[in-house]
Amino acid sequence: MIFNSITFLIFLPLVVLLYWFLPGKYRSWMLCLMSLVFYGFWKPVYILLLLFAALLDFFVSIEIDRHENPIKRKRWLILSVGLNLAILFYFKYLIFFTDNLEGILNMLGLHVSILPSLKIILPIGISFYTFETISYTVDVYRRHIKPERNFIRYLTFLVYFPHLIAGPILRAAEILPQLAGRQAFKVDFLVEGFRRVLIGLFLKVVLADNIAPLVDQGFALPTNDVSAVDVWTLSFLFGFQIYFDFCAYSHIAIGSAKMMGIHFPENFNFPYLAVSPKAFWKRWHITLSNWIRDYLYLPLTGQKMLHSKPEAISEIRHSYTIKGYMALFLTWAIMGFWHGASWTFVIWGLYHAILVTMHRLSLHFFKNINHQFRNFMGWCISLPLLMLGWIPFRTTNLHDLGHYASKLVHPSQYTWLGLRENCYLITFLLLVLMLLTYCWIEVVKPILNKWVVGSILDTIALSVAVALVVIFLRPISQFIYFQF
Repeated sequence: MIFNSITFLIFLPLVVLLYWFLPGKYRSWMLCLMSLVFYGFWKPVYILLLLFAALLDFFVSIEIDRHENPIKRKRWLILSVGLNLAILFYFKYLIFFTDNLEGILNMLGLHVSILPSLKIILPIGISFYTFETISYTVDVYRRHIKPERNFIRYLTFLVYFPHLIAGPILRAAEILPQLAGRQAFKVDFLVEGFRRVLIGLFLKVVLADNIAPLVDQGFALPTNDVSAVDVWTLSFLFGFQIYFDFCAYSHIAIGSAKMMGIHFPENFNFPYLAVSPKAFWKRWHITLSNWIRDYLYLPLTGQKMLHSKPEAISEIRHSYTIKGYMALFLTWAIMGFWHGASWTFVIWGLYHAILVTMHRLSLHFFKNINHQFRNFMGWCISLPLLMLGWIPFRTTNLHDLGHYASKLVHPSQYTWLGLRENCYLITFLLLVLMLLTYCWIEVVKPILNKWVVGSILDTIALSVAVALVVIFLRPISQFIYFQF
Protein backbone atom coordinates (compact mmCIF):
# COMPACT_ATOMS: atom_id res chain seq x y z
CA MET A 1 0.00 0.00 0.00
CA ILE A 2 1.38 3.42 -0.87
CA PHE A 3 0.58 6.71 0.84
CA ASN A 4 -0.60 8.48 -2.31
CA SER A 5 -3.49 6.10 -2.94
CA ILE A 6 -7.20 6.08 -2.29
CA THR A 7 -6.73 2.81 -0.42
CA PHE A 8 -4.44 4.45 2.12
CA LEU A 9 -6.74 7.45 2.50
CA ILE A 10 -9.43 4.96 3.60
CA PHE A 11 -7.04 2.79 5.61
CA LEU A 12 -5.57 5.63 7.72
CA PRO A 13 -8.82 7.05 9.21
CA LEU A 14 -9.98 3.50 9.99
CA VAL A 15 -6.79 2.70 11.93
CA VAL A 16 -6.86 6.04 13.74
CA LEU A 17 -10.49 5.50 14.74
CA LEU A 18 -9.81 1.99 16.06
CA TYR A 19 -6.69 3.20 17.86
CA TRP A 20 -8.58 5.75 19.93
CA PHE A 21 -11.58 3.54 20.68
CA LEU A 22 -10.04 0.14 21.42
CA PRO A 23 -8.67 -0.69 24.90
CA GLY A 24 -4.97 -1.35 25.43
CA LYS A 25 -4.64 -5.07 24.70
CA TYR A 26 -6.82 -5.01 21.60
CA ARG A 27 -5.27 -1.74 20.45
CA SER A 28 -1.78 -3.29 20.36
CA TRP A 29 -2.97 -6.30 18.37
CA MET A 30 -4.95 -4.08 15.99
CA LEU A 31 -2.00 -1.78 15.30
CA CYS A 32 0.29 -4.75 14.70
CA LEU A 33 -2.11 -6.62 12.42
CA MET A 34 -3.10 -3.53 10.42
CA SER A 35 0.58 -2.71 9.89
CA LEU A 36 1.16 -6.22 8.54
CA VAL A 37 -1.87 -5.79 6.27
CA PHE A 38 -0.37 -2.48 5.07
CA TYR A 39 2.92 -4.24 4.22
CA GLY A 40 1.19 -7.32 2.79
CA PHE A 41 -0.58 -5.27 0.14
CA TRP A 42 2.68 -5.47 -1.83
CA LYS A 43 3.71 -9.15 -1.46
CA PRO A 44 2.19 -11.08 1.47
CA VAL A 45 4.94 -13.72 1.36
CA TYR A 46 7.54 -11.21 2.56
CA ILE A 47 5.63 -10.77 5.81
CA LEU A 48 7.30 -14.06 6.81
CA LEU A 49 10.75 -12.48 6.30
CA LEU A 50 9.71 -9.54 8.44
CA LEU A 51 8.42 -11.86 11.18
CA PHE A 52 11.67 -13.85 11.12
CA ALA A 53 13.73 -10.67 11.62
CA ALA A 54 11.47 -9.62 14.48
CA LEU A 55 11.60 -13.02 16.22
CA LEU A 56 15.37 -13.24 15.80
CA ASP A 57 16.15 -9.92 17.46
CA PHE A 58 13.42 -10.20 20.07
CA PHE A 59 14.93 -13.38 21.53
CA VAL A 60 18.57 -12.48 20.86
CA SER A 61 18.20 -9.18 22.74
CA ILE A 62 16.80 -11.05 25.75
CA GLU A 63 19.78 -13.42 25.66
CA ILE A 64 22.21 -10.50 25.41
CA ASP A 65 20.63 -8.88 28.45
CA ARG A 66 20.54 -12.15 30.41
CA HIS A 67 24.28 -12.82 30.16
CA GLU A 68 26.94 -10.94 32.07
CA ASN A 69 29.83 -12.66 30.30
CA PRO A 70 31.03 -10.13 27.65
CA ILE A 71 32.13 -12.92 25.27
CA LYS A 72 28.68 -14.54 25.29
CA ARG A 73 26.98 -11.18 24.91
CA LYS A 74 29.15 -10.37 21.90
CA ARG A 75 28.46 -13.78 20.32
CA TRP A 76 24.72 -13.19 20.50
CA LEU A 77 25.19 -9.72 19.04
CA ILE A 78 27.30 -11.08 16.17
CA LEU A 79 24.63 -13.73 15.50
CA SER A 80 21.92 -11.09 15.25
CA VAL A 81 23.85 -8.58 13.14
CA GLY A 82 25.32 -11.34 10.95
CA LEU A 83 21.97 -12.94 10.11
CA ASN A 84 20.32 -9.58 9.44
CA LEU A 85 23.11 -8.51 7.12
CA ALA A 86 23.15 -11.94 5.44
CA ILE A 87 19.45 -11.59 4.59
CA LEU A 88 20.01 -8.05 3.31
CA PHE A 89 23.01 -9.24 1.27
CA TYR A 90 21.05 -12.05 -0.38
CA PHE A 91 18.14 -9.90 -1.49
CA LYS A 92 20.00 -6.69 -2.29
CA TYR A 93 23.60 -7.49 -3.19
CA LEU A 94 24.00 -11.12 -4.28
CA ILE A 95 23.28 -10.44 -7.96
CA PHE A 96 25.59 -7.40 -7.93
CA PHE A 97 28.55 -9.33 -6.51
CA THR A 98 27.88 -12.34 -8.73
CA ASP A 99 27.79 -10.19 -11.88
CA ASN A 100 30.97 -8.36 -10.90
CA LEU A 101 32.83 -11.59 -10.10
CA GLU A 102 31.77 -13.16 -13.39
CA GLY A 103 32.88 -9.99 -15.20
CA ILE A 104 36.34 -10.21 -13.62
CA LEU A 105 36.64 -13.90 -14.51
CA ASN A 106 35.58 -13.18 -18.09
CA MET A 107 38.30 -10.53 -18.34
CA LEU A 108 40.79 -13.20 -17.27
CA GLY A 109 39.53 -15.54 -19.97
CA LEU A 110 37.59 -17.78 -17.58
CA HIS A 111 34.04 -17.90 -18.91
CA VAL A 112 32.39 -19.29 -15.82
CA SER A 113 28.79 -18.97 -14.70
CA ILE A 114 28.94 -18.86 -10.91
CA LEU A 115 25.21 -19.00 -10.32
CA PRO A 116 22.25 -19.61 -12.61
CA SER A 117 20.28 -16.58 -13.68
CA LEU A 118 18.80 -15.13 -10.51
CA LYS A 119 15.51 -13.29 -10.29
CA ILE A 120 15.48 -11.90 -6.77
CA ILE A 121 12.80 -9.38 -5.87
CA LEU A 122 13.99 -6.85 -3.33
CA PRO A 123 11.54 -6.73 -0.38
CA ILE A 124 10.24 -3.20 0.10
CA GLY A 125 11.65 -1.51 3.19
CA ILE A 126 14.23 -4.23 3.97
CA SER A 127 17.10 -1.73 4.27
CA PHE A 128 15.14 0.40 6.72
CA TYR A 129 13.84 -2.31 9.02
CA THR A 130 17.23 -4.07 8.97
CA PHE A 131 18.83 -0.89 10.33
CA GLU A 132 16.17 -0.69 13.04
CA THR A 133 16.62 -4.30 14.17
CA ILE A 134 20.41 -3.86 14.26
CA SER A 135 20.17 -0.64 16.28
CA TYR A 136 17.82 -2.35 18.74
CA THR A 137 20.14 -5.25 19.53
CA VAL A 138 23.19 -2.96 19.63
CA ASP A 139 21.43 -0.62 22.08
CA VAL A 140 20.58 -3.60 24.29
CA TYR A 141 24.20 -4.76 24.03
CA ARG A 142 25.44 -1.30 25.00
CA ARG A 143 22.94 -1.33 27.91
CA HIS A 144 21.30 1.84 26.64
CA ILE A 145 17.90 0.14 26.81
CA LYS A 146 16.36 -2.96 28.34
CA PRO A 147 14.98 -5.59 25.94
CA GLU A 148 11.25 -5.50 25.26
CA ARG A 149 9.52 -8.55 26.78
CA ASN A 150 6.20 -8.09 24.98
CA PHE A 151 6.64 -9.53 21.49
CA ILE A 152 3.55 -7.87 20.01
CA ARG A 153 4.78 -4.48 21.20
CA TYR A 154 8.24 -5.10 19.76
CA LEU A 155 6.78 -6.33 16.47
CA THR A 156 4.57 -3.24 16.32
CA PHE A 157 7.63 -1.02 16.78
CA LEU A 158 9.27 -2.77 13.83
CA VAL A 159 6.28 -2.95 11.46
CA TYR A 160 4.39 0.21 12.48
CA PHE A 161 3.02 1.20 9.08
CA PRO A 162 3.84 4.95 8.92
CA HIS A 163 7.61 4.35 8.97
CA LEU A 164 7.92 0.74 7.79
CA ILE A 165 8.73 1.25 4.11
CA ALA A 166 11.02 4.29 4.00
CA GLY A 167 11.51 5.68 7.48
CA PRO A 168 12.09 7.81 9.44
CA ILE A 169 14.52 5.26 10.91
CA LEU A 170 13.32 4.90 14.49
CA ARG A 171 15.08 3.89 17.68
CA ALA A 172 13.41 1.53 20.13
CA ALA A 173 13.97 4.00 22.97
CA GLU A 174 11.94 6.61 21.06
CA ILE A 175 8.93 4.49 20.14
CA LEU A 176 8.50 1.53 22.51
CA PRO A 177 7.50 3.72 25.51
CA GLN A 178 4.91 5.46 23.31
CA LEU A 179 3.48 2.09 22.22
CA ALA A 180 3.30 0.90 25.84
CA GLY A 181 0.66 3.47 26.70
CA ARG A 182 -1.71 5.71 24.80
CA GLN A 183 -1.74 9.45 25.38
CA ALA A 184 -4.94 11.22 26.35
CA PHE A 185 -6.84 12.13 23.21
CA LYS A 186 -6.43 15.67 21.88
CA VAL A 187 -8.10 17.17 18.85
CA ASP A 188 -4.75 18.80 18.10
CA PHE A 189 -3.34 15.34 17.30
CA LEU A 190 -5.83 14.96 14.45
CA VAL A 191 -5.51 18.54 13.23
CA GLU A 192 -1.70 18.59 13.19
CA GLY A 193 -1.55 15.05 11.81
CA PHE A 194 -3.95 15.87 8.99
CA ARG A 195 -1.97 19.00 8.19
CA ARG A 196 1.30 17.06 7.93
CA VAL A 197 -0.30 14.35 5.76
CA LEU A 198 -1.76 17.02 3.48
CA ILE A 199 1.61 18.77 3.13
CA GLY A 200 3.19 15.43 2.29
CA LEU A 201 0.61 14.62 -0.36
CA PHE A 202 1.04 18.09 -1.85
CA LEU A 203 4.82 17.69 -2.07
CA LYS A 204 4.44 14.26 -3.66
CA VAL A 205 1.58 14.51 -6.16
CA VAL A 206 1.76 18.22 -7.05
CA LEU A 207 5.52 18.84 -7.03
CA ALA A 208 7.62 15.65 -7.14
CA ASP A 209 5.40 13.74 -9.57
CA ASN A 210 5.23 16.69 -11.98
CA ILE A 211 8.99 17.23 -11.92
CA ALA A 212 9.61 13.50 -12.56
CA PRO A 213 8.79 13.53 -16.32
CA LEU A 214 11.28 16.35 -16.93
CA VAL A 215 13.98 14.44 -15.06
CA ASP A 216 13.20 11.15 -16.83
CA GLN A 217 13.25 12.80 -20.26
CA GLY A 218 16.53 14.56 -19.51
CA PHE A 219 18.35 11.43 -18.33
CA ALA A 220 16.86 9.43 -21.22
CA LEU A 221 18.62 11.64 -23.75
CA PRO A 222 21.83 10.30 -25.32
CA THR A 223 24.74 11.77 -23.38
CA ASN A 224 26.04 13.39 -26.58
CA ASP A 225 22.85 15.47 -26.72
CA VAL A 226 23.35 16.85 -23.21
CA SER A 227 25.50 19.93 -22.54
CA ALA A 228 27.35 20.87 -19.36
CA VAL A 229 24.58 23.38 -18.54
CA ASP A 230 22.08 20.53 -18.95
CA VAL A 231 24.03 18.35 -16.50
CA TRP A 232 23.84 21.10 -13.89
CA THR A 233 20.15 21.67 -14.64
CA LEU A 234 19.34 17.96 -14.36
CA SER A 235 21.24 17.75 -11.09
CA PHE A 236 19.09 20.55 -9.65
CA LEU A 237 15.87 19.13 -11.11
CA PHE A 238 16.47 15.66 -9.70
CA GLY A 239 17.66 17.21 -6.44
CA PHE A 240 14.31 18.95 -6.09
CA GLN A 241 12.38 15.86 -7.20
CA ILE A 242 13.99 13.50 -4.69
CA TYR A 243 13.72 16.12 -1.93
CA PHE A 244 10.00 16.74 -2.47
CA ASP A 245 9.39 13.00 -2.90
CA PHE A 246 11.23 11.81 0.19
CA CYS A 247 10.26 14.79 2.35
CA ALA A 248 6.66 14.05 1.34
CA TYR A 249 6.94 10.49 2.63
CA SER A 250 8.39 11.72 5.91
CA HIS A 251 5.62 14.30 6.34
CA ILE A 252 2.93 11.67 5.75
CA ALA A 253 4.66 9.22 8.12
CA ILE A 254 5.01 11.82 10.87
CA GLY A 255 1.46 13.05 10.34
CA SER A 256 -0.05 9.55 10.36
CA ALA A 257 1.67 8.73 13.66
CA LYS A 258 0.73 12.13 15.08
CA MET A 259 -2.95 11.33 14.55
CA MET A 260 -2.44 8.57 17.14
CA GLY A 261 -0.51 10.80 19.51
CA ILE A 262 2.80 9.13 18.59
CA HIS A 263 5.78 11.40 17.99
CA PHE A 264 8.32 10.69 15.24
CA PRO A 265 11.60 12.60 14.93
CA GLU A 266 11.83 15.09 12.09
CA ASN A 267 13.66 13.83 9.02
CA PHE A 268 14.19 17.01 6.96
CA ASN A 269 14.90 20.65 7.77
CA PHE A 270 15.37 22.69 4.58
CA PRO A 271 18.55 20.80 3.61
CA TYR A 272 19.22 22.90 0.51
CA LEU A 273 19.73 25.94 2.72
CA ALA A 274 22.68 24.28 4.44
CA VAL A 275 25.85 26.39 4.48
CA SER A 276 28.21 23.40 4.30
CA PRO A 277 28.20 19.70 3.32
CA LYS A 278 28.35 18.80 7.01
CA ALA A 279 25.34 20.99 7.76
CA PHE A 280 23.48 19.42 4.85
CA TRP A 281 23.63 15.98 6.45
CA LYS A 282 22.24 17.41 9.67
CA ARG A 283 19.21 18.54 7.66
CA TRP A 284 18.74 15.73 5.08
CA HIS A 285 17.38 12.31 6.07
CA ILE A 286 18.32 13.19 9.63
CA THR A 287 17.42 9.81 11.13
CA LEU A 288 19.68 7.96 8.68
CA SER A 289 22.54 10.41 9.23
CA ASN A 290 22.24 9.94 13.00
CA TRP A 291 22.08 6.14 12.62
CA ILE A 292 25.21 6.05 10.46
CA ARG A 293 27.01 8.30 12.91
CA ASP A 294 26.10 6.28 16.03
CA TYR A 295 26.38 2.71 14.72
CA LEU A 296 29.06 2.97 12.04
CA TYR A 297 31.16 6.15 11.97
CA LEU A 298 31.72 6.57 15.73
CA PRO A 299 32.82 2.94 16.24
CA LEU A 300 35.17 3.23 13.25
CA THR A 301 36.80 6.33 14.74
CA GLY A 302 37.28 4.55 18.06
CA GLN A 303 34.67 6.60 19.90
CA LYS A 304 32.71 4.58 22.44
CA MET A 305 29.07 5.37 22.98
CA LEU A 306 28.97 5.79 26.74
CA HIS A 307 25.68 7.67 26.69
CA SER A 308 22.28 6.71 25.34
CA LYS A 309 22.06 10.21 23.86
CA PRO A 310 24.84 10.69 21.30
CA GLU A 311 24.33 14.46 21.29
CA ALA A 312 26.21 14.40 24.61
CA ILE A 313 29.37 13.92 22.52
CA SER A 314 30.74 17.38 21.78
CA GLU A 315 33.66 16.36 19.61
CA ILE A 316 34.47 13.12 17.85
CA ARG A 317 37.93 11.90 18.71
CA HIS A 318 40.35 11.09 15.90
CA SER A 319 38.12 12.77 13.27
CA TYR A 320 41.01 14.88 11.93
CA THR A 321 43.57 12.06 11.91
CA ILE A 322 44.37 9.54 9.19
CA LYS A 323 42.23 7.04 11.09
CA GLY A 324 39.41 9.57 11.19
CA TYR A 325 39.54 10.25 7.46
CA MET A 326 39.71 6.53 6.70
CA ALA A 327 36.61 6.06 8.85
CA LEU A 328 34.92 8.95 7.03
CA PHE A 329 35.56 7.55 3.54
CA LEU A 330 34.67 3.98 4.55
CA THR A 331 31.46 5.19 6.19
CA TRP A 332 30.43 7.12 3.10
CA ALA A 333 31.25 4.24 0.76
CA ILE A 334 29.03 1.97 2.88
CA MET A 335 26.37 4.69 3.03
CA GLY A 336 26.35 4.86 -0.76
CA PHE A 337 26.25 1.08 -1.10
CA TRP A 338 23.33 0.95 1.34
CA HIS A 339 21.31 3.02 -1.10
CA GLY A 340 21.80 0.59 -3.96
CA ALA A 341 23.86 -2.28 -5.36
CA SER A 342 25.72 -0.22 -7.95
CA TRP A 343 29.13 1.40 -8.27
CA THR A 344 27.39 4.71 -9.02
CA PHE A 345 26.03 4.76 -5.47
CA VAL A 346 29.49 4.07 -4.06
CA ILE A 347 30.83 6.99 -6.12
CA TRP A 348 27.98 9.14 -4.77
CA GLY A 349 29.04 8.26 -1.24
CA LEU A 350 32.73 8.92 -1.86
CA TYR A 351 31.85 12.23 -3.54
CA HIS A 352 30.17 13.37 -0.33
CA ALA A 353 33.17 12.17 1.69
CA ILE A 354 35.35 14.42 -0.49
CA LEU A 355 32.99 17.38 0.04
CA VAL A 356 33.04 16.90 3.83
CA THR A 357 36.84 16.60 3.77
CA MET A 358 37.22 19.77 1.68
CA HIS A 359 34.96 21.60 4.11
CA ARG A 360 36.98 20.43 7.11
CA LEU A 361 40.29 21.47 5.55
CA SER A 362 38.98 24.88 4.51
CA LEU A 363 37.55 25.90 7.90
CA HIS A 364 40.87 27.23 9.14
CA PHE A 365 41.19 29.70 6.24
CA PHE A 366 37.78 31.32 6.75
CA LYS A 367 37.41 31.44 10.54
CA ASN A 368 38.12 35.21 10.72
CA ILE A 369 35.60 36.18 8.05
CA ASN A 370 32.29 37.81 9.04
CA HIS A 371 29.91 35.06 10.18
CA GLN A 372 26.94 36.09 8.01
CA PHE A 373 29.06 36.60 4.92
CA ARG A 374 30.78 33.24 5.50
CA ASN A 375 27.42 31.49 5.75
CA PHE A 376 26.16 33.17 2.59
CA MET A 377 29.26 32.21 0.63
CA GLY A 378 29.12 28.72 2.14
CA TRP A 379 25.57 28.30 0.84
CA CYS A 380 26.45 29.65 -2.63
CA ILE A 381 29.31 27.15 -2.91
CA SER A 382 27.68 24.18 -1.15
CA LEU A 383 24.33 24.16 -2.97
CA PRO A 384 25.62 23.54 -6.54
CA LEU A 385 28.20 21.01 -5.30
CA LEU A 386 25.58 19.13 -3.29
CA MET A 387 23.16 19.18 -6.21
CA LEU A 388 25.87 17.89 -8.54
CA GLY A 389 26.16 14.87 -6.26
CA TRP A 390 22.72 13.72 -7.41
CA ILE A 391 24.10 12.91 -10.87
CA PRO A 392 25.81 9.64 -9.78
CA PHE A 393 22.79 8.90 -7.59
CA ARG A 394 20.40 9.12 -10.55
CA THR A 395 22.67 7.78 -13.30
CA THR A 396 22.26 4.05 -13.90
CA ASN A 397 25.74 3.15 -15.16
CA LEU A 398 29.39 4.23 -15.01
CA HIS A 399 29.56 4.86 -18.76
CA ASP A 400 26.95 7.63 -18.70
CA LEU A 401 28.36 9.01 -15.46
CA GLY A 402 31.77 9.36 -17.10
CA HIS A 403 30.25 11.23 -20.04
CA TYR A 404 28.39 13.63 -17.73
CA ALA A 405 31.57 14.27 -15.73
CA SER A 406 33.64 14.91 -18.85
CA LYS A 407 31.20 17.56 -20.06
CA LEU A 408 31.59 19.55 -16.85
CA VAL A 409 35.31 20.17 -17.49
CA HIS A 410 35.06 21.11 -21.18
CA PRO A 411 34.39 24.86 -21.74
CA SER A 412 32.84 24.17 -25.15
CA GLN A 413 30.06 22.18 -23.48
CA TYR A 414 28.79 25.37 -21.80
CA THR A 415 27.99 27.12 -25.09
CA TRP A 416 24.82 25.24 -26.06
CA LEU A 417 21.62 23.80 -24.56
CA GLY A 418 20.01 20.42 -25.14
CA LEU A 419 16.94 20.37 -22.89
CA ARG A 420 13.58 21.96 -23.51
CA GLU A 421 13.47 25.65 -22.59
CA ASN A 422 10.95 25.20 -19.78
CA CYS A 423 13.35 22.88 -17.89
CA TYR A 424 15.66 25.80 -17.11
CA LEU A 425 12.78 28.08 -16.14
CA ILE A 426 11.15 25.46 -13.89
CA THR A 427 14.47 24.76 -12.18
CA PHE A 428 14.94 28.46 -11.43
CA LEU A 429 11.35 28.83 -10.18
CA LEU A 430 11.75 25.82 -7.87
CA LEU A 431 14.83 27.40 -6.33
CA VAL A 432 12.96 30.67 -5.80
CA LEU A 433 9.96 28.76 -4.40
CA MET A 434 12.19 27.00 -1.89
CA LEU A 435 13.69 30.30 -0.68
CA LEU A 436 10.29 32.00 -0.44
CA THR A 437 8.83 29.03 1.46
CA TYR A 438 11.65 29.18 4.00
CA CYS A 439 11.16 32.95 4.48
CA TRP A 440 7.41 32.43 4.86
CA ILE A 441 7.71 29.67 7.46
CA GLU A 442 10.62 31.08 9.46
CA VAL A 443 10.00 34.84 9.22
CA VAL A 444 6.57 35.90 7.97
CA LYS A 445 4.29 33.21 9.42
CA PRO A 446 5.39 33.61 13.08
CA ILE A 447 4.54 37.33 12.82
CA LEU A 448 1.17 36.80 11.12
CA ASN A 449 0.19 34.09 13.60
CA LYS A 450 -0.11 36.79 16.25
CA TRP A 451 -3.18 38.10 14.44
CA VAL A 452 -6.26 36.45 12.97
CA VAL A 453 -4.91 37.03 9.45
CA GLY A 454 -2.45 34.20 10.06
CA SER A 455 -5.27 31.69 10.62
CA ILE A 456 -7.16 32.97 7.59
CA LEU A 457 -4.13 32.58 5.32
CA ASP A 458 -3.44 29.11 6.76
CA THR A 459 -7.01 28.04 5.99
CA ILE A 460 -6.78 29.37 2.43
CA ALA A 461 -3.44 27.64 1.85
CA LEU A 462 -4.71 24.29 3.17
CA SER A 463 -7.88 24.58 1.06
CA VAL A 464 -5.82 25.20 -2.08
CA ALA A 465 -3.54 22.28 -1.15
CA VAL A 466 -6.54 19.95 -0.75
CA ALA A 467 -7.89 20.98 -4.17
CA LEU A 468 -4.53 20.45 -5.87
CA VAL A 469 -4.00 17.07 -4.20
CA VAL A 470 -7.43 15.89 -5.39
CA ILE A 471 -6.63 17.07 -8.94
CA PHE A 472 -3.15 15.56 -9.18
CA LEU A 473 -3.53 12.40 -7.05
CA ARG A 474 -2.08 9.53 -9.08
CA PRO A 475 -1.71 6.36 -6.99
CA ILE A 476 0.45 4.64 -9.61
CA SER A 477 3.47 6.80 -8.76
CA GLN A 478 5.57 5.17 -6.03
CA PHE A 479 8.02 6.98 -3.79
CA ILE A 480 11.65 7.01 -4.94
CA TYR A 481 13.00 5.57 -1.69
CA PHE A 482 10.88 2.42 -2.06
CA GLN A 483 13.71 1.01 -4.21
CA PHE A 484 16.19 1.27 -1.32
